[in-house]
Amino acid sequence: MRPLKFDNRFLNTFPDIATRVHATHVKNPEMLIWSEEAAALIGLDKPKDPHGIEAQIFAGNQLVDGMQPYATRYGGHQFGTWAGQLGDGRALILGESINGRHERLEVQLKGAGQTPYSRRGDGRAVLRSSLREFLCSEAMFHLGVPTTRALCCVLTGDKVERDMFYDGHPRLEPGAITTRVATTFLRFGHFQVLAADRNVEQLKQLVTYTINTYYPELMGDRVKWFKELCRRTAALVVEWMRVGFVHGVMNTDNLSVLGLTIDYGPYGLMDIYDPDWTPNTTDEQNRRYRFGQQAAVALWNLQRMADALALLTVDQGENHTQWLREGLEYYADVYNAGYVEMMARKIGLPTASVDLLTKLDNGMRAAEIDMTMFFRQMAEVRESEPTMTTKQALGVLALAFYKWPQPANNTDPLELWLKDYLEECKRDTRPVTEIVKDMNAVNPYFILRNYLVQEALDGLEKGDRKRLDQIWRALRTPYEINSDTRALYKKMPDWARTRAGCSALSCSS
Repeated sequence: MRPLKFDNRFLNTFPDIATRVHATHVKNPEMLIWSEEAAALIGLDKPKDPHGIEAQIFAGNQLVDGMQPYATRYGGHQFGTWAGQLGDGRALILGESINGRHERLEVQLKGAGQTPYSRRGDGRAVLRSSLREFLCSEAMFHLGVPTTRALCCVLTGDKVERDMFYDGHPRLEPGAITTRVATTFLRFGHFQVLAADRNVEQLKQLVTYTINTYYPELMGDRVKWFKELCRRTAALVVEWMRVGFVHGVMNTDNLSVLGLTIDYGPYGLMDIYDPDWTPNTTDEQNRRYRFGQQAAVALWNLQRMADALALLTVDQGENHTQWLREGLEYYADVYNAGYVEMMARKIGLPTASVDLLTKLDNGMRAAEIDMTMFFRQMAEVRESEPTMTTKQALGVLALAFYKWPQPANNTDPLELWLKDYLEECKRDTRPVTEIVKDMNAVNPYFILRNYLVQEALDGLEKGDRKRLDQIWRALRTPYEINSDTRALYKKMPDWARTRAGCSALSCSS
């Protein structure tokens, strides 16, 4: 393995929120899957032996020169309620790696054992959650969504007890560890816990460090920094909405200070279009973190971040929070404009009115329709638009339907939308070939559906990794039509509607 260079500046700068800790030794590490693209970020080659030194290092059994593992302390609002101190209960950062381009990247193990912040947990992770995190991190990257990365997933050779749905039926499952890579894993909760401690000096120091290290172009300006954080967060949620991603646990401790998708727990990429859907069984009753609520929740979380940052200027008079209010208003402007622009691109129009998008939403809700396949098929509608009737357009889109709509009074809301849409298309003078190309660049052909990951896990349980390898190839070319993506261009099967791990997941891992 090539040598890695480490500069553990954060650990040495913030002893109040970074605590040295070592991983718990595991029995028999084995490399299950490796991302060459993520490995290139820190200058590593693909392992030659699944039981080699890479497996030992990324299972936490062995350190290399410069690694100084640590876990961090943070707080957070969970499901809208302040939960107090939390922290890296099952994650530890091996160190801050400096690559050949002098870029700083944190390398983190998830599932490596107990830390000072584990509370009553064992600090471990199981294969199903570890593989889901690995695959989705890389899938989101290739979809073009800002995200932390996954370097590898290592089987530990140990068994971990988990009660998947907290229903009193625990079982032993294969243990695994995911190695994650990001510029930083700092999250809103790191700032919140310092504010809760009334530790203004450390909070001020953390803000300065964050800007100087990760936003150097802002020259230490906290006003511009918060505005940029709001912009990045808004842009991130727009991207989630574009591909149908539901985070599932949008607590403030799960939002990145860089505007990255972070912490893949009970997530889902939507099969049947439903703005009220959440994959998280813990949130099943209130659906706080449902698909259609994500933009509002992100704003609420930014407001809680603003509450923490307000301590920095509390001595500056009556209008000391004006800079924070302006940032929050900017979030709303960026999100609203970005969402409309994104949706217009998805349906192949230069712009789209709120009325047209509302009718589209109503039409898609009226039937059981696959979100990804619907928008991908729309390119065929757009391509044939000059001669296409609404009935013919529905025929092209039929592939995406789970169940055909049953409208009252024989009035199909989707057909009514298509009629308005086709009229809008006639007013668009851009070359159709360019429009279709742009539509196919924002509407993926392949997404990482939960049932596919479950099929991969079922295969691994039998010693068969064919499905895993096929998914791994397909997720790296999500906009292309090739043998792997074509084979997986299918709606969710009926068996997956009620299968645990497919339509419903819990926070347990």
